[in-house]
Amino acid sequence: MSHTISRRLLQAWAISMLLVLSACSTIDRSPAPNLVKGAPWAILPFANHTDTPLAGSRAEAIALTALQAQGVTNVRAYPGDLQQQALFDAGNGKVQDEALAWAKSQGLRYALAGAVDEWRYKVGVDGEPVVGVSLQIIDLENGQTLWRGGAGKSGWSREALSSLARQLMRDLLQSALAGRA
Repeated sequence: MSHTISRRLLQAWAISMLLVLSACSTIDRSPAPNLVKGAPWAILPFANHTDTPLAGSRAEAIALTALQAQGVTNVRAYPGDLQQQALFDAGNGKVQDEALAWAKSQGLRYALAGAVDEWRYKVGVDGEPVVGVSLQIIDLENGQTLWRGGAGKSGWSREALSSLARQLMRDLLQSALAGRA
């Protein structure tokens, strides 16, 4: 009898933990586009909509790693000297236009653009990490946005913000790249 009760308590605990964990993140994304496998990519400057300095640059580096982990090996980042212009206002239309022109001039096929909406540790006793990002894949041949995705997640107090960001980028890009042929 006590074995049955303890098993039910364990099941109830597991279900409640799943509910708690699922409530800590949200992901919205469009269906995976048909992408040419092996095509060259560009990482464009990410807009930083936060108060955290260089959050966009940090997110770009994580996105580059996430793309490569998904098998996209031919990736070029927007050049560092040009990127310095974008450190404080990467969402600026002029910077984005310059980055797109650069990617097209390099003969690249796809571009990954993004924005960081949240990148911080919550203030309080536990200081949980919180990350919010939006990504889009652009076809450089015609300028069409092929895919959009956004995600936000809060982690546990002993979790690194970069680890949380890697999880989000991986989940987003995994779904975006599912249609590669």
